[in-house]
Amino acid sequence: VEGAVAEDGRKPSIWDTFTHGGYSVDNATGDVTADQYHKYKEDVKILHEMGVDAYRMSIAWPRLIPDGRGAINPKGLEYYNNLIDELLSYGIQPHVTIYHFDFPQALQDEYNGLLSPRFIEDFTAYADVCFKNFGDRVKYWSTVNEPNIEPIGGYDQGMLPPRRCSFPFGLFACEEGNSTTEPYVVAHHLLLAHASAVSLYREKYQAEQGGRIGLTLLGWWYEPATETPDDVAAAARMNDFHIGWFMHPMVYGDYPPVMRKNVGARLPSFTDEERKRVKGSFDFVGFNHYVAVYVKADLSRLDQKLRDYMCDAAVAYDMPFLKSNNQFPFGLTNDFMKSTPWALKKMLNHLQVKYKNPAVMIHENGAAGQPDPSGANTYDDEFRTQFLQDYIEATLHSIRNGSNVQGYFVWSFLDVFEYLFGYRVRFGVYGVEFNSPARTRYQRHSAKWYSSFLHGGELRPVALPNGAYSQ
Repeated sequence: VEGAVAEDGRKPSIWDTFTHGGYSVDNATGDVTADQYHKYKEDVKILHEMGVDAYRMSIAWPRLIPDGRGAINPKGLEYYNNLIDELLSYGIQPHVTIYHFDFPQALQDEYNGLLSPRFIEDFTAYADVCFKNFGDRVKYWSTVNEPNIEPIGGYDQGMLPPRRCSFPFGLFACEEGNSTTEPYVVAHHLLLAHASAVSLYREKYQAEQGGRIGLTLLGWWYEPATETPDDVAAAARMNDFHIGWFMHPMVYGDYPPVMRKNVGARLPSFTDEERKRVKGSFDFVGFNHYVAVYVKADLSRLDQKLRDYMCDAAVAYDMPFLKSNNQFPFGLTNDFMKSTPWALKKMLNHLQVKYKNPAVMIHENGAAGQPDPSGANTYDDEFRTQFLQDYIEATLHSIRNGSNVQGYFVWSFLDVFEYLFGYRVRFGVYGVEFNSPARTRYQRHSAKWYSSFLHGGELRPVALPNGAYSQ
């Protein structure tokens, strides 16, 4: 969302290297995107008018500490202080993610990034800078965004930076990597880095600053494709591999038993000290939840001599909203992200039953549309309004049934660069004119409904012809 990729001392991240190398769809980059770096005052005013009381933002490691360690960039410090202060001046609480995929290229070059345990020390030092400089005002911290997807995309399938994978598992022809081992090593380091930052925060800052800290997981809900015992077991197994990969160590001190069994010696172990640090290393857990994914058992994959993450999980599935093509494996089908609010209820119930009902923040939830081929603005997004209504209703149902949900964030406020999808999809309740140098914002109908709802209106009001909503 920030843009300003090379301004005011910011240095490249691995995503800048990836997109500038031509590996993103349509050669899209985040160089400018929604340009919030220059338009944050306008954006915060819109957020205030919409009626939100919290805004999820992230700090770019290569902007705050351009070389990954060492000197702090004063312009980066100034920008985040200004953004945080602007939010608070309107009564909006910043919920801050410390690391959201943008690993400094300097550290990637130095020691292969997340593959090295040196990352843990550098991340902890970076988090320390964040706590020290912003923690007097930031009361909600998420250490890492989606650490259960970055190891797969970047180190097994090779579709995300740093594009590491090995035959026959990669979706691309990677130049280096090992899909059978590296995803587990990277996830282990991400988990240890998270726990290290939490330990630092609790020891040095939490009592004085009074904040809370956790991390944010991608939360697909895996559902059996049929009612056969094998498929039912496959869905449970995949939820362990996906959600349990991080939740199980944080709640119980080790990876799920099925991962220990299927992955074997390729799954790293915890020392006693690491286990103590990881267990309980959260005040809340964020989940980015969108849809259900149907899975089938494929136990034959366990017989393969070489196995990656999906083989270890012994499942087969097709993402319901993706299709492959020769240019890029992420074209879109016509039923992009169908509403499955029951999946959110099942996921939240799973957390209640299996993981002791942790405090949960729904950090991302929303629906994507495709841009008008002519480039015209798209205002009518009733599909998005209905999607959000469905999921807010499901969240309320879960809370009434005892789920400890404490926050809900729409993805997204604005259209932005959507990583794998570039600008082919738009999640914003506010659109952005990407063809305009001014990156003009415009209000979609979903934003009108959401604002009405936040100001006390009905969840499912009657839509009026002008895009407004009855109270």
